[in-house]
Amino acid sequence: MSAMNGLGWTFDTVASTYEKLRPGYTEELYKMIFDYVALNDSCYAVEVGIGGGQATLPILKTACNLTAVEYGAEFTKLCNEKFKEYGNFSIITNKFEDIDFPDDAYDLVYSASAFHWIPESVGYTKVFSMLKSGGAFARFANHPYRGKGNLPLSEEMDRIYAEYYYKFYHKKQETPTEYSEEQAVQRAKIAEKYGFVDIKYALFHRTRTFLANEYSMLLGTYSDHIAIEEGVRKEFFSKIEDAINHHGGSITVYDTIDLQLARKP
Repeated sequence: MSAMNGLGWTFDTVASTYEKLRPGYTEELYKMIFDYVALNDSCYAVEVGIGGGQATLPILKTACNLTAVEYGAEFTKLCNEKFKEYGNFSIITNKFEDIDFPDDAYDLVYSASAFHWIPESVGYTKVFSMLKSGGAFARFANHPYRGKGNLPLSEEMDRIYAEYYYKFYHKKQETPTEYSEEQAVQRAKIAEKYGFVDIKYALFHRTRTFLANEYSMLLGTYSDHIAIEEGVRKEFFSKIEDAINHHGGSITVYDTIDLQLARKP
């Protein structure tokens, strides 16, 4: 999803549902981050786009001083309450691009499923400036895929998407594809253009299973789905639920989580 789509506002309208239904990240991912950059109570970190705080607790537990950035006021309220017991947590409500951070001040800047909202050159240049020499940038995201495991259901859902989603956006229908290692490699290489070194990447996999109503609630946390006109969206989601119930009553989502790590020289 492009940073230019202008749909970032949509998440804040469903903050509590987003926090409940959007997944966190694997222990193996955090282990790789902490092997790459050691964090303790003398360290300073920034999380870009905290959302519902799905990627925050493991960083807070290192005792580092964490400043989160969040554009949505409802998410800010949610996370202030969620992490109120942590004295090493603070949050700024604003766009990352519009905040004046000090240069050479941070040991870690990271972003979980949010950095794509920021124009590439702006985001990478700003992160590079913020980091201390030897500091790390961690970018990671979850990429769900429903196109295997129940082919008849997937095919019916494709037809529903053609009728509602693609017709609403006046777009040519695209076939869902599973996130690939080549995509992760290309994303990791972006950091090289902005002076980062010691580039690393990894992929992590898991599955999640949803009942029909749970899955439609999950769809209601995606920006491009939220932005569909309400009447169309309700009928769209109802058709999705009917399809799932017709094909076994549940749907399995196959997640690929990609992690890119890069270091300031």
